[in-house]
Amino acid sequence: MLLMFSIVVHAQQDVTQFLGIPIDGNKKEMVRKLKEKGYQNDPMSEALVGEFNGTNVNVFVVTNNNKVCRIMVADANNVDERAIQIRFNKLCEQFKNNSKYLSLEENQTISEDEDISYEMTVHKKRYEAIFYQKTDTIAVAKMLMSALSPKYTTEQLANPTEELQSEMVKLSIEYLMKRPVWFMISDFQGKYYITMYYDNEYNRANGEDL
Repeated sequence: MLLMFSIVVHAQQDVTQFLGIPIDGNKKEMVRKLKEKGYQNDPMSEALVGEFNGTNVNVFVVTNNNKVCRIMVADANNVDERAIQIRFNKLCEQFKNNSKYLSLEENQTISEDEDISYEMTVHKKRYEAIFYQKTDTIAVAKMLMSALSPKYTTEQLANPTEELQSEMVKLSIEYLMKRPVWFMISDFQGKYYITMYYDNEYNRANGEDL
């Protein structure tokens, strides 16, 4: 039980961040921190308004069991099909070139000849890209040690077999996937905008309330 407690505590400290703010804690405190970054209340909705990555946006704080689990960032202005394709692809390149992120896919951009309007309307296609915030190697090493030390000796961990190496890779990927940042194209009355999601998967619902 003490081992499991240490894993959970450590994991909760190493969560997805938005503008350097850990996505955790209660909504009131998160809103306060976002206001310190310059965001302001929207009198017409629950959103905070401001600028993010050079674009005017609406920011929403999402909770589960009174804990912040997601920051949703939606473009404030809608654009045409060509403009949204350029914006989507530019975001893909920005994330790909940002050393704070990793992707499990080589290319997530939209091809030049893609008919976005047709695909979304007729085939209900969803255009999205997902990246993962990196964590430091020390945090990963601690996680692996905590998870594997009950099953393996120190000598086995120091000289892992292929099977153990595969298990380490699997655990590392699962750990990484707890810190997703993803975005998608949304549409409204024939125009398009980007919606981005910064998720803390530790606080997301897993059916525990069912």
